[in-house]
Amino acid sequence: MSPRVAVLLGLLGGVAAAALVLGAIFALAPEPARPSSTAVASQSPSPEPLASPAPPSPSPSPELSPSPVPSGPAAAFGVGLPAPDLRVTRVGGGTIDLAELRGKPVWVNFMQTTCPPCIDEFPLMNGFAERYASTGLIVVAVDVKEDESVVLAFAEGLNATFPVGLDGDGTAQRAWGAIALPVHFWVDAGGVVRSGALGGIGPDLMASSLQKILPGTTVRP
Repeated sequence: MSPRVAVLLGLLGGVAAAALVLGAIFALAPEPARPSSTAVASQSPSPEPLASPAPPSPSPSPELSPSPVPSGPAAAFGVGLPAPDLRVTRVGGGTIDLAELRGKPVWVNFMQTTCPPCIDEFPLMNGFAERYASTGLIVVAVDVKEDESVVLAFAEGLNATFPVGLDGDGTAQRAWGAIALPVHFWVDAGGVVRSGALGGIGPDLMASSLQKILPGTTVRP
């Protein structure tokens, strides 16, 4: 064999040996681990649970409206409240007792003979008392802290046809809150105050107030 051929064969053998070594290395190298499907699943973000819809707020139950409480002038006269007790001596003899008049509409007037409006109001009160007597209407005037003789002369001078009482010590005046005189209260047949007014009023206000205690009756001034 020639030297050139021997060298060529040696080179080929070396290449073959190197190839065998590299193949053995790749064959023995560990295979890279692949993530399992379980691991992949565990790494996937869990879907957030859908938020449960909030239950509807219960509708507030309707509350009963309280009965209106009188305010302003109405409260000053005790409108809507039971009338205070009233028991006074009657001019000319006897007693005026509001409790005994229960079942009838009553117009109560606190007054004094020295008040100018009383002189104007008494004739008007006379007229209403006479025109609506058939309804059971009772008109009562109560004089505050004056002598009976003075009150009697006053009532006779104005031809009062309705009873006049005497509140000698002002007890009834205080009970009714009748501080300013004259003052009027209209009490229905059930004993409840339905209207009130300070004195110096005319027939229109008198009629409209009487209408509140004379249901079913048309009251004219």
